[in-house]
Formats: sequence, C-alpha cells, structure tokens
Amino acid sequence: MSGHAWHQPVLLEEVLSLMAVRPGGRYIDATVGTGGHACGILEASAPDGWLLGMDRDPEALVLAGERLRSFAGRYELRRGNYADLLEGVEPGGWDGVLLDLGVSSLQLDRPERGFSFQSDGPLDMRMDPGQPVTAADLVNQSSEEELAGWFAELGGEPRARAIARAVVRARPLTRTSQLAELVSRVYGGRRGPRHPATRVFQALRMVVNDEPGSLRRGLAAAWRALRSGGRLAVITFHSGEAREVKAFGREKVRAYECPGGVDVPELRRPRKPEGRWVTSGAVKVGEEEARRNPRSRSAQLRVLEKL
Repeated sequence: MSGHAWHQPVLLEEVLSLMAVRPGGRYIDATVGTGGHACGILEASAPDGWLLGMDRDPEALVLAGERLRSFAGRYELRRGNYADLLEGVEPGGWDGVLLDLGVSSLQLDRPERGFSFQSDGPLDMRMDPGQPVTAADLVNQSSEEELAGWFAELGGEPRARAIARAVVRARPLTRTSQLAELVSRVYGGRRGPRHPATRVFQALRMVVNDEPGSLRRGLAAAWRALRSGGRLAVITFHSGEAREVKAFGREKVRAYECPGGVDVPELRRPRKPEGRWVTSGAVKVGEEEARRNPRSRSAQLRVLEKL
C-alpha cells in the first residue's frame, strides 16, 4: 500500500448488508472515488465476486487502483460519469449498483481543485478536470438571475438574491477565498454552526458537474443494469438528492401507472411494481461514525430491490 492515508467510506457496513453483497456476486461501484466501498465489496464477495468501478476523476482512479491492488483479477476500473453507466455494460447482469453522491475527500482536501472554502485555491470544482466549464466561468459569466436561481434551488440559500448581486458587483472572482469572503460579508460576519458559503459552493459544484442531470440519468441507467433481485444503493448528502432518489423509488414501487404522467386516482391502471424498498426511510450515520468522520453527518442511504 502507498503512503496514502485511506479514508473510511461512509456507511460501509450498512451498504454491504443492505446490498446483500455475497461471494460470486457482480457489482458496480459507479462513484468509486479512492476505492473505500469497492474494497469492502470485493472483500465481502470473495473469493470470486467481480466489481466494476467508475469515476470521472482520473486522480481518484489511480488511488483506487493502488488500494485495490490485492484484488487483482477481480475488478476493472473505468473513467466515466455514472450517468453513462450503461456504455459498455450489459443491462440486466448485475447484483448491485452503488452510487455515493458525496464529494470525495480527495477533492475537498486539495486546494488546487477548488472545491473547498477552507483553503484558498482557484475557483474550479470540476470532478473531471477535462470538463470545459469551471466554477470561475459560471461566477464571472452568468447573469444575476441565473446565479440567484442556482443558489436558491440547488443550495437552498436564503440570501440567494443578495449574494448573486454582490457577486456580479465584485467580478471578476477567481479564487475560492474571494467568493467565501464575499458571502461572509453579505451575512455581516454572523456565523452559524456552518460556514455561510457552504450552500453557495454546493450549488456551484452541482452546476459545474451537472449533478442533478447526472443523477436522473444515473438512476435510470443503474436500474437497467440490475438483474431481477439486484439492489440499487444510493448515498445522498443533501435534500435535493434525497428528493430525487425518493421520487425515483416511489415510481418503481407503485402498483399502478398514471396515464399522462399525472396521478389522478380514478384513472390509475394497475400494474406490477418494478421494485420494493429494502430500507424504510433513510439509514443515517451513527454517532460513532459521525464523530470519526464529521463530513459523513448528513449522509443518508436508501436501497431499492428490482423485482
């Protein structure tokens, strides 16, 4: 193993148990990061389980390769967005798919990647450094309307309009510290339990990486990849992601279809449900894990089984 300090993956025991990982199973970790969950899945599916690991971040894939070296011959790593999961993957052949929607510690801990307001770096935030658009591009070229919309809808930022106005006045902004200080000034230096810039950074990251669109396409692709009886496990970190996963699940477990896409009770047509919830509600991080890894506090796991 390299000199890298490996991060403990979020909700690992819960993922392995609720995804029913077993020897000989075939699994996709579509957000493999540095390989924490993948390592657990390969251990639990020994001696002959197989794993496909995907990530947009080439740096993460190099580290995942180091971490998984002892499982050589039982996995493949592939660069790509989980939204394009089905490219080169046969549908209906997999026992489990995992989507861990958190930003990896690898990305947060490198100031030069521009994800964090904790240290100064370029306003970048690209999970795949080959993507054309950075956070600086968005901040400096978007209208006040667009910025306010993103901050409010994707970040849940109550002062979205005031922050967007301040951003437009202060442009150009090129560093994470400039943006974080600007948001703090809008808040008048008042500090709650979390940094005032948290929501703004979240919203920009989601737009840069098209996270809402990727999630919708990724859920649909993951579902098609599963065999009957296979399980989809999704770890979300904020309410927008959780809403999307719950809506997707509701659609799969419904025992009727809605003509025209609108649910009018009189017009419902019975059908077999396509899935069932393995989890009732969200599985959350225990006190011990939250203490060990404060970033995991907001994590929620939901698991669906394909019928």
